[in-house]
Amino acid sequence: MDAQPPKFADLRVRLVSAIVLGGVALLMIWLGGVWAAALIAAMAAAMAWEWRAITHCRGAHPGAGGIAAAGACGTAVLTAEVLGPVLAPTMLAAGVAGLAAADLMQGRRTSAVWTIAGLTIIGGAAIALLALRNTEPHGFISALWVVIVVAGADTGGYFAGRLIGGPKLWPSVSPKKTWAGLFGGIALAAAGGGLFSWATTGTYYYEVCTVSAAAAILAQAGDLAESAVKRHFGVKDAGSLFPGHGGALDRFDGLMAATIVAAVVTFWRGKTVFIW
Repeated sequence: MDAQPPKFADLRVRLVSAIVLGGVALLMIWLGGVWAAALIAAMAAAMAWEWRAITHCRGAHPGAGGIAAAGACGTAVLTAEVLGPVLAPTMLAAGVAGLAAADLMQGRRTSAVWTIAGLTIIGGAAIALLALRNTEPHGFISALWVVIVVAGADTGGYFAGRLIGGPKLWPSVSPKKTWAGLFGGIALAAAGGGLFSWATTGTYYYEVCTVSAAAAILAQAGDLAESAVKRHFGVKDAGSLFPGHGGALDRFDGLMAATIVAAVVTFWRGKTVFIW
């Protein structure tokens, strides 16, 4: 019988990678302006490239289509910073439509659907994250709250899943994820998000905990959705951009989902999630 790897065999690499990359990301988000826009645009471009590679090339080099997909999402984010958020969705839609049209001209109808669905979500979430960062007076902490909630969901899920184990959440899609990991991630994200809000702006702890829990649920749903897409196309990892974490999609799939929650709450209410 083969020896089972230690439960936390990948912890050191994941931790070092998260600290280094997280520190750089935190600095750029704190600086705001073109720095935050450049970071988010690069993140969106990397995810779009990987999405094209998975859905069109089954993990192989996506070529010109990958460059076009990355350019469409990255340019849309930069447009939001330079020309304002109103034009950004139009820029994104034009890029996505061009790529989908190219797929249709080649007789690849299913590929066109994957293009529209994936790049719209990636680009839209990236634009929403930049819009949250630029929302005053709490733009920085709003963006940071999203990151903390996603990190809490990921960390809580990682440790609860390995320490408690138990029944698998969806073994046919993600063999390692457990129900214990799901609830552990939700609990840590809710507590961490609520405490962060209470410590920074003094808003109501329980209300923000509720929103944090909802964001954590969708963050983990986003992770499962990405796993389902990779399994459908027979791809193990979206990429190898981040040591211990895989590709940009592997790292930021949950962030996209949580950002959408925060953006909907913020812009629907006309107030950030920290003000009740």
